[in-house]
Amino acid sequence: MTWIRTIPWDEAEGELRQAYDWQAASLGEPAEFTRLGSLYPPIVDERLRLYRTVEHCPSSLSPTERQLACYVTSLLNDTPHCGSGLRHKLLGLGLDPALLDAVEARPEEAATGDERLDAICGYAAVLTRSPGAVAEADLARLRSFGLDDLDLVDLNNLVAYYNYINRVANGLGLRTTLNPHEATHAVPPAP
Repeated sequence: MTWIRTIPWDEAEGELRQAYDWQAASLGEPAEFTRLGSLYPPIVDERLRLYRTVEHCPSSLSPTERQLACYVTSLLNDTPHCGSGLRHKLLGLGLDPALLDAVEARPEEAATGDERLDAICGYAAVLTRSPGAVAEADLARLRSFGLDDLDLVDLNNLVAYYNYINRVANGLGLRTTLNPHEATHAVPPAP
């Protein structure tokens, strides 16, 4: 339950119905998060386009690196909706639940045992908690672990995107947790 009125799928018309149907093609229905924008249909469509674009950046970051950076962001923002979905995605990628529990316990200082992954999580933490403190040296550290400029753009966009959607969810009362299907099928298909 959210703190605002939303338009149900069966009552949606026009641009809103098209956006709902687009996501429903892969998820089976529009997501709760998607419905948060339903009173302003153009935002629903734009959020879905942005979600699809952010999720499909052709960088060399691994799916684990990408999802763990988003997980750290959602944990630091105390966003159970997004955090639960990311946990499902990470478990689906084969991450050890004990490792995820350790990251969950200390997301600001994630210690995975992999220096590159820890650096990626560290960047996500700084950008989330102290965006004004990010310095060129933070990017140089990531480059020392093999990230190139497209990887940096991808990482930055993922963390920035999750900071945005975490604030939308938290600010409008979306506190539900996701199941594995919802977590892994929310990205709309190619148009």
